[in-house]
Amino acid sequence: MLEQTSVTLSYTQGILQAAERNGIRLPSDLCQQATAQGRTPMSLQDAVWEHYCAAAGDPLAGLRLGLNLQVGHLDLVGMLLMSCETQGEALDLLLEYHPIVGEGGDFSLSHRGEHCLLCYEPHYHVCQRERVDAVLACVLNMARWVTGGRFDAEAVQLTMPEPSAEEKALYESLLGVPVKFDQDGNALVFAPGLQATPLIQANKAMRDQLRLLADQMLAELARIGLSAQVQNLIREQPHWGKERIADQLGMSGRHLVRKLQEEGTTFKLLRSRLLQKMAEEQLLAGEPVCEVADALGFSDESAFSKAFKRWAGMTPAQFRGGG
Repeated sequence: MLEQTSVTLSYTQGILQAAERNGIRLPSDLCQQATAQGRTPMSLQDAVWEHYCAAAGDPLAGLRLGLNLQVGHLDLVGMLLMSCETQGEALDLLLEYHPIVGEGGDFSLSHRGEHCLLCYEPHYHVCQRERVDAVLACVLNMARWVTGGRFDAEAVQLTMPEPSAEEKALYESLLGVPVKFDQDGNALVFAPGLQATPLIQANKAMRDQLRLLADQMLAELARIGLSAQVQNLIREQPHWGKERIADQLGMSGRHLVRKLQEEGTTFKLLRSRLLQKMAEEQLLAGEPVCEVADALGFSDESAFSKAFKRWAGMTPAQFRGGG
């Protein structure tokens, strides 16, 4: 089965529970597939969100969902953050361990003048507005809860266009803070001093134990790297280009390039090496050159032959004849 970016089952169950609570009927086969394993593949998560938002018919569906998510919906990361000593420590661990909850976006912490920004960059495209709303609403709600109400944001920033005055007022009413639209990033804005806020359920022994488990889970997620995922997709769909592959993996083409660079490779290199290997396998199996060219997504036999000679230093006919 093709490996891809994924989301913890706990978070997916939070969406399914919200659907049941709101009388939203999702396709039963989709629900079964999305909860069949410990993690939900991003493609199925996309489908769950798409059906949920379409049935909800509410532009603030993601926001409402995020405000109702509980610690348990964040897998062991929720308990880990809750056991930290301060809000600042919890934010640091969120930056490190958020992929356990979901690999569809990245958190970062930045400083702008007198403000701290917890930024969130999504890499998915399906229902992006609703999903970003859910993430930021969930984080804000959790931060308030674990500090006993002593943490609050100064504002929430969203990249989405400015909505109607009525909808903006609803955003601010539900979140309890000013909301700024048309911003250059999605973020919670708060005062730096709030990072020292103590957490009401701090437990150092529990935190240390949960962190060991979280390290193991991160290592397991990294076991099958992005390069392997890209190669699996290329093998199944040789004619797909970088953008289509990136979309299937729940990220932008630019993000895919950056992640592959971190693994010491490039999309072009991975694709050419794999196509060469696939071509050699098919040629040795006696497949006609024209059929190999078509199967690997080349426009014609001539284009394939030129590419093969560039890879192998010989033509397909020479390769099949033993050089």
